[in-house]
Amino acid sequence: MRSGTLGILACAALVLAGCGRMGDSSWNPMRWFGSAPQTQTLEPEGGYPTTVNDGRVPLAHVTGARWEPLYEGRMLVVTGLAASKAWWDLALVTEVPMPKGRIRPDENGVLRLRLVGKPPQPDTFAAANPANPLADAATVALVIPNAVLPDLREVVISGASNSVSLRR
Repeated sequence: MRSGTLGILACAALVLAGCGRMGDSSWNPMRWFGSAPQTQTLEPEGGYPTTVNDGRVPLAHVTGARWEPLYEGRMLVVTGLAASKAWWDLALVTEVPMPKGRIRPDENGVLRLRLVGKPPQPDTFAAANPANPLADAATVALVIPNAVLPDLREVVISGASNSVSLRR
């Protein structure tokens, strides 16, 4: 029995010796979890972008903001008025760059947002005419999830010429 066990161990040692150095082998348990501990992060290389350069600029005026209750949190509804007619691709974006789909207030509990959009093409009827406050008001909404609400104290929405503050 012992000679059989010794024979099997000797064969295993010869097989492993033929594979190269034991330190380079995948059979080495010291290499199973990496050779050196490295900190892993989900942050993209070079960090998050500091500006979003997609052609959107702040709307001229933020005219109002209100909360609407939702099952999964609250919806922030913001109305604004652009400088001319036919603005499109309107959105509320955070002033501080954050990962897409994530929102969090700063250390003081203040969430700072900008009301932005894309202006109409230059040299068009829409670009040449000022917006009518009754017909051209724009409404944008942003859902604030329940997980963010305990830390949120105030929301500040800014446009090109003014800002509106809304307490929770």
